[in-house]
Amino acid sequence: MLYDADVVVVGAGLAGLVAASELAGAGRQVIVVEQEPERSLGGQAFWSFGGLFLVDTPEQRRLGVRDSYELALSDWMNTAGFDREEDLWPRRWAEAYVSFASGEKRAWLNELGVRLFPLVQWAERGCRGPSGPGNSVPRFHIAWGTGPGVLEPFVRRVRAAEEEGLVSLRFRHRVTELLREGDAFCGVAGEVLEPDPAERGAPSSRRAVGQFELRAQAVIVASGGIGANHELVRRNWPARYGEPPREMLSGVPDHVDGQMLEVVRKAGGRLIGEDRMWNYPEGVANHSPVWSRHGIRILPGPSSLWLDATGEPLPFPLIPGADALGALEYIARSGHGHSWFVLNRRILGKEFALSGSEQNPDLTGRSWPSVLRRALPAAPAPVEEFARRSPEFLEARTPEELARKMNALTGRPLVDPAKLREVIEARDRQVASGLGKDPQLAVIRTARRFVGDRLIRVAKPHRLMDPAAGPLVAVRLSILTRKTLGGLETDLSGRVIGANGEPTAGLYAAGEASGFGGGGMHGYRALEGSFLGGCLFSGRVAGRAVAAGVG
Repeated sequence: MLYDADVVVVGAGLAGLVAASELAGAGRQVIVVEQEPERSLGGQAFWSFGGLFLVDTPEQRRLGVRDSYELALSDWMNTAGFDREEDLWPRRWAEAYVSFASGEKRAWLNELGVRLFPLVQWAERGCRGPSGPGNSVPRFHIAWGTGPGVLEPFVRRVRAAEEEGLVSLRFRHRVTELLREGDAFCGVAGEVLEPDPAERGAPSSRRAVGQFELRAQAVIVASGGIGANHELVRRNWPARYGEPPREMLSGVPDHVDGQMLEVVRKAGGRLIGEDRMWNYPEGVANHSPVWSRHGIRILPGPSSLWLDATGEPLPFPLIPGADALGALEYIARSGHGHSWFVLNRRILGKEFALSGSEQNPDLTGRSWPSVLRRALPAAPAPVEEFARRSPEFLEARTPEELARKMNALTGRPLVDPAKLREVIEARDRQVASGLGKDPQLAVIRTARRFVGDRLIRVAKPHRLMDPAAGPLVAVRLSILTRKTLGGLETDLSGRVIGANGEPTAGLYAAGEASGFGGGGMHGYRALEGSFLGGCLFSGRVAGRAVAAGVG
């Protein structure tokens, strides 16, 4: 058989670029096909905050954090909650990934030129006890340069290989079929889409102007998940969460549509854990959208009151930053599609951050003077600008005025002004006591023992209605679709498992398409900072495995 290349990689996101760079580094000929225009090279990772799950790092140790592989693996398994027969490969991938994050991951990235912001963040704090989900210690390392900074070395390596003739990037090529010879996969076929000048992340045309067919010794599928395809999200919505909300925001561009997963399923690949997904309850509509239903996630500190649509507090431990999926389940089952953060300007200034590279120009642009301004009392400039321009951010001097504005925004009198005052005053009495029985305040005080939180993430406990800290603020939150935790089942080399339960010949998967490895190495929940890392690890594994097997 005549081959067009040694390997075809489907998808030019982070996982696909990592796989392609590994293949080219081993001297293999690679064609990367991507349905989007060239401007979207790098896919979702470009828009990422750049969080990386790392264990027992110099950054942690300098901050007094004592971490270990054993503690991280325990946290991962308690969070994943593996409980299905199909979790064999996901569990093995989880063990392998935590070992990677505890071992060579940091040195490998450092060798490639990726540097880390020195203040490690504490995402998904859990608060359900030592055997519950969540991170026992801060592990969320922010890449200097955020998502684009993580992409940079792999884009550079692939572009260099392109100049050498080892890599060919074929944009506007959408795969609709996998080719087989006997039991082995040997290429892809599909449609050539018309050129489109769409900006990065913006919706692009799907009009076909031609056909293509490419043959290779192996195919790596790195096409991403389903987050922008709300029909698929609703079809796979976990029954344990009740009915999906009527309206949701999208945390990913329109091209994250899940169509390639169906192509692989039709060709005999096995998808598992399709009801496992990582959607956020803290989304706000982007006032300047790039893609359809464009939402931004608020990265909150632990001090805001989290109220349901009627103004009732969510039960502990469903506090900001503790258990995203626990809060999502509670909110979805409430019968309303939204909830509220209630806080004041002092907390907004200290604790609010917005996820995404474009919302963090100081970190993305690697500007230390701008980053240092985060330690000032005022909110970072992008947060201030977003709060000013977004209709979802409300301010008022009294709880009664705030409740009226909340009801006006939703068009329904769901929040009782008197009840809102009662909730806020009850919280303020606990703060004023200096001790109190509010477990959320205990979490806040514990967080402030960690220097990173004390400096830039967690406000000193104070009364919400302290005039010096006002005015009061309410933020309406919506469900934000984001990551696909299930996916194509793979063995530890990235080979896709077929319907017969055996690894296929010539077909591999990486990144979100494989549930970041194995078909779902996160299980039901994730520890954050593990999505980019999952693309890095699974892309590297698949690239190296294929490089060793073709030639």
